[in-house]
Amino acid sequence: MRHWLLALLLMFATAAHAQVDKPDAPPVFKDVAEEQRFHALTGELRCVMCQNQSLADSNAMVARDLRREVLGLMHDGKSDAEIKQFLVQRYGEFVLYRPRMERATWLLWFGPLALVLIAGMAVWRIVAHNAAKTRALPPANNDREEW
Repeated sequence: MRHWLLALLLMFATAAHAQVDKPDAPPVFKDVAEEQRFHALTGELRCVMCQNQSLADSNAMVARDLRREVLGLMHDGKSDAEIKQFLVQRYGEFVLYRPRMERATWLLWFGPLALVLIAGMAVWRIVAHNAAKTRALPPANNDREEW
């Protein structure tokens, strides 16, 4: 019975050890220029799992994998544009913090401006309407005696 219990404990200990997440090894850069390029590029890319974190800032496993992949593509001689295009093909425009100016992204670029213009026109109409109402009212008669 002891042997079975010892074997069972050994199995659980081995399984628990296998599930421990090993810390990510820091990326190895060829030179300072490559490191700066890497940080600039990962700062322009969005983590596909996190809503508003760049690839450089995110600690998600997907972000770690993507950082490794970006560095691998850099080592393969790919340009920044080619790396971005690869990630856009794989994950869509969402991966870019600054989406390209295309027909599909016009709403992203001009939507906020359109909302401000619409709100400004609405405020102007309300103010003009209230001013017209005020002009249409008869003047107040202050000459009457009050009881």
